[in-house]
Order: sequence, then structure tokens, then C-alpha cells
Amino acid sequence: MNRLIVASCAALALIATFAAAAQAQQANYPTRPIKLMIAFPVGGLLDTVARIVGDKMGGLLGQQFVIEARPGAGGTIATAALAKAAPDGYTIMLVNDNHAINPSVFKNIPYDSIKDFAAVGFVGSAPLVFATNPGVGVKTVKDLVALAQARNGALTYASVGIGSLPHLTTELFASSAGVKMQHVPYRGGAPALNDLVAGHVSTMMTSAVVSKAHIEAGRFVAVAVLSKQRLDVLPNVPTMAEAGYPVEAAYWFGLLAPAGTPPAVIAKLEKALIDTLAMPDVKKRLGDLGAIVTPLNAKQFGDYIQSETVKWADVVKKAGLTFN
Repeated sequence: MNRLIVASCAALALIATFAAAAQAQQANYPTRPIKLMIAFPVGGLLDTVARIVGDKMGGLLGQQFVIEARPGAGGTIATAALAKAAPDGYTIMLVNDNHAINPSVFKNIPYDSIKDFAAVGFVGSAPLVFATNPGVGVKTVKDLVALAQARNGALTYASVGIGSLPHLTTELFASSAGVKMQHVPYRGGAPALNDLVAGHVSTMMTSAVVSKAHIEAGRFVAVAVLSKQRLDVLPNVPTMAEAGYPVEAAYWFGLLAPAGTPPAVIAKLEKALIDTLAMPDVKKRLGDLGAIVTPLNAKQFGDYIQSETVKWADVVKKAGLTFN
């Protein structure tokens, strides 16, 4: 009995030691660089936002944020890797709207979009811009609809992948306009934009964040923005509602960590994100690119993900879209 008591006390002491060590590690977090994953190629929207936000958060936390791009399968490859990562705060991810769309698009994805992750915070959104290659010869949405009708389904549009926001939104627009268009999916925004510039595809719904320079240089023609109001960075481009098609859509982005990440670590990341988004230069850099900064804390972002997941499931169902 005495041996049992001694062994039990030793075990309890060991558990207390481990718990104290874990608390100390969390209090000192971070003590090494933090991996910030993105699910699309370098050069696109997520990469741009990740570098702006990660640089400032790293400065506040005293550790470098290392961007790691893992493109493919609509973002599910990177997201699956995040779900399996150690829940210690050293692997996080800047996710976008695909995180809420994918459960309605892909069968048997290897994670639960809600249960397998811990929300850190919401960054903001970037309304889509409906852009065409100048060689297509259209200036307005009305022109585009007429051309799509004339080509009888042969007019091409690019997207950042099957089931992505631009894909679903363009299909909804085509349905509302009574036209058919040919979908050309890419593995991310950068290759799609390159082919739009080269004229290999006719049109694309993208974001002002990555298309603004192309529009100003005349490499794209912006026929409409998919926001409630005109964007400050593109004041001469009408909204879709002004063009007669009240379709609104925007990329959004926020930070997630693996489920089980200690609350103290989440709290540090959450505060660093909120403080970063309050910086005037961050607001200006994102705003100048067409992004709308809308900070949400961890709880609010978690609720937002759930509401977006329900919304897009309803959109996919009502649009009658099916995926392999």
C-alpha cells in the first residue's frame, strides 16, 4: 500500500511538472518562427495578404512568420495538413472563402471544416472584379452578355479552381443572365491571371487586390465590381447592380490554427492580429489594393465560418451545381 501511495504521488508530481512546463511554454510563446500556410500559389491574393499581415504579426510577437504555399485541390491539401499539424501555435493558416465552400464541393474531404480547427481571427474581404481581356472587345456587362449569347457557350472564363468562389459566382451570373460560358479552372490566381493577360481565356472574376495594376495598365478591362458600392480604388467601374445584375461576392480571409491549440496561444495570436489590423499602414496597404479590413475576434470568426458554410451549401444546392 505504501508503495502504491508513493507511486501515485510520484505520478501526480510528474503530471504537475509537465503541466507547469506546458504553461511556461505557452507563456513564452512564440520562441521560434511560425509557419503561415496558404492554399494557393505565390503571387495571388492570399500570398499578398499573408505577407502583409504575417510581417507585422511577426514583428509584434518577436518571431518571423514563414509563408508556405501548398496549392492544389481547391485548398484541401493545405487544410488537411493544418488539421494534422501539432496544435502548438507554430503552424497556422490564412484561409479564404474556399474553407466554407469546400464541404459542399468535395466529397469525403479528410477533415471537418468546423471541428478540426480553432479560429484565430478574421482579416477582411476583397470584392470580386469582373475583368476581360481587351482583345475580347467588350466594355460593359451588357456587351459581355451579348457576346456570350452570340458564342453560344464558347466564351471562356477562368477561375482559381473547381468549386472556388469565382467559379460558383460566374455560374450564378451566367444563370441569371440566361447564358452559358465555358469554365477553365486553374490551380490558383496567378496562373489564371497570366492566361487572361495572354488572351488564352476571355474573362475572369478576380479581385482588385491582384488585378488593379493590370486594369490600370490596360491589360484588363474591368466591366463591373461585385460589391454594394463602387470601390475607391476603381471608382469608374460600375457595380453589378448598376449593370442590371445584383450579384455580390468577395474573397474573405482569416487565420486558423489546428483544433486543440491552447487558448493562451490563440489569445496571443488573436491580439497580434487585431493589433496588426489597427495599424494605419496595414489598413492603407490593403485598402489601396481594394481589400476591406474587417477585424473579427476568434469567437466571431468561428461563428462566421459556420454561417458561410451553411450559405454556400444552399447556393450550390439551389444552383443545381454538381461536382465529381
